[in-house]
Amino acid sequence: METMTFPRYSPDDIIGYLRSHILAGAEARNLVKGDVFGTAKPEVLHMIYMRVLQKVYGIRLEHFYMMPVNVDIMYPQIFEGFLPVCNLYIHMERLLPVCRINDFHIADVLNPKTKRTARFLSGILNFVNFRELRREVYLKLQLSYKSAVEKHQQLETANREAAVKLEKLNTVPVEHQAEVKQLTENIRELEQLLRQDYRRKQTALQEVISQKKSDIAESTRKLNELKVTMATLKEEQEQLKSKIVESPEELKNYKELMKETVKKLKKSKQEVIEKYEGYRDLVEVLPSCQLEVQLYQKKMERQGANVERLANVLSEVRNLEDQLESAQIELKKGKTDEMSLKRLVTAKHEKLSTAEIRMKKKREDVEQYKHTVFEYCNRVQEKRGAVYDKVTAIHKEIQQTRFKIQQLLENAEKEEMKAKEIYLNLKTGLEKRHDSLIKTAESYASSREDTIAELKNGLFRVQIPGSSS
Repeated sequence: METMTFPRYSPDDIIGYLRSHILAGAEARNLVKGDVFGTAKPEVLHMIYMRVLQKVYGIRLEHFYMMPVNVDIMYPQIFEGFLPVCNLYIHMERLLPVCRINDFHIADVLNPKTKRTARFLSGILNFVNFRELRREVYLKLQLSYKSAVEKHQQLETANREAAVKLEKLNTVPVEHQAEVKQLTENIRELEQLLRQDYRRKQTALQEVISQKKSDIAESTRKLNELKVTMATLKEEQEQLKSKIVESPEELKNYKELMKETVKKLKKSKQEVIEKYEGYRDLVEVLPSCQLEVQLYQKKMERQGANVERLANVLSEVRNLEDQLESAQIELKKGKTDEMSLKRLVTAKHEKLSTAEIRMKKKREDVEQYKHTVFEYCNRVQEKRGAVYDKVTAIHKEIQQTRFKIQQLLENAEKEEMKAKEIYLNLKTGLEKRHDSLIKTAESYASSREDTIAELKNGLFRVQIPGSSS
């Protein structure tokens, strides 16, 4: 193990790193160089190893005191003192090969040596540093992955919305399909007509251009022949000049003939040039035709845009018409409601009139009945006393019933008040019960924390068998 894959740290560096990164609180403050190096204290080393295991593997303090379940032990009381050390050795034996240390033994836990502990702690610190660096890199990668996933989701949602919008834009409503079909057919017909016209004009121009090219070729051929003849004539003139010495009149005549031929040649050349310029103008007309075709295409595009605008305007007009129709329907409904209300009012008026007529009839009947009653009262005056007694008795019964009703109402109010009092008493009792439950829960939590603290303190006070000797 002398050829290590990790650097060997100095004792000061190891102590400083343990205080700043591994230990915390009173443990970091009380740690001294002499506790680990020199005369090493096993308790302090056990504490450091436990904190490292808690940091790396997340092992809790209770796990060091747990007996394995899958092993049959005759007398588990014997193992209670040795159990934390054994569990610590098992976990450290699993950790240190990861730190590139393969010669860790139980003696390094029970009776640690200074050099070996320095090497073990150097390997552990190197691994913890590497773990922290990789953890930061992993967290950055995780954040970048999360942001990428969020962006991907946002782009997917945007893509779906765009696809929905495209479908909405591509789908023509049922109301406008006939108009769109008609417009597309008209546009196709116009395109066909324009293409036919363009092809006809293009064929005519090509024929004219081919004809003009043939004429130009013919004229150039003639011009070349005339040039050849001119060259031959010049040669003949030079020959004749060398021969003619005595006849000046013939020379003058020949010169005049030559001048006339030159004039004719110039005229023919001018005619050829004019024809060439005319042909060139005709050739230059072709791009203007192409420009006209482009203008036609632009007009077609404008017409398509106008068709879209017309479709939008028609849709707006239809929306306005629909709104107008809905308003008219609502107006009609209002009118029908008004007519129904008028009918109801007239019906009520008729009912009132019929009721007034009935009241009049009833009044007349009552008056007639009064007359009959007066006559009957005159007859039944003798029985009046008995009837009066009966009426008084009925009044008394009515008063008694009213008094009973009042008593029942008072009893009901009293019972309601009692129920409210019982409800308030129950509410206060429940609140007190809740407060007592909360207090008991808090006391239980505090007692649990105290027991955990006692367990931690007891861990540091544990004496390993054989270490005192």
